[in-house]
This record gives sequence, C-alpha cells and structure tokens, in this order.
Amino acid sequence: MKKENDHSDSKTKATSKLRYHYRQWILKATAGVSLIGFGACLVAEAAMLKFQQEPTLNWTGYGLVALVVLNTGVCLFGDAVKHRTHFERLNQRKSEG
Repeated sequence: MKKENDHSDSKTKATSKLRYHYRQWILKATAGVSLIGFGACLVAEAAMLKFQQEPTLNWTGYGLVALVVLNTGVCLFGDAVKHRTHFERLNQRKSEG
C-alpha cells in the first residue's frame, strides 16, 4: 500500500515541477522580451540625446538606465530558456516512463 502512495506521490511531484517550470518560462520569457525591446528603445533615445548635444550628464544617465533595463531583459530571457529546458527534459521523462 505504501508503494502505491509513493508512486502517485512522485507523479504529483513531477507534474508540479512541470507546471512550475512552464509558468516560470511563460512569465520570464514574456517579461524578458518586453524589457529587451524597451531597453533597446531607451538606448536609442539616449543616443538621440547625445546626437542633439544635450549635456553629458543627461544622456549618460539615460543611457545607463537603458542598459540596465536591456541587460535585465537579457537575464530574464536567459533564465526563461533554462526553465524551458527543464520543462522539456521533465516532460520527455514523463512520456518515456
């Protein structure tokens, strides 16, 4: 009787892990791509400020924030790829076993 509970418990844990990685992938990929696009727009805006010969402090501060946003998006997207890889691996194990 205990073995049946252990088997169903492991299936529940595997399903829970699948859901967790899938949700993390969806959330982080969406946020990452959005921040990458927004960061790229901010970088372009900072470049336009420099081209318009705004004071150095204005465009460098703007550019710094832009790069932080852009890099945050890249990091989130990279983490999303990790979660998608875990999801695919666990899903493949589930279908094989």
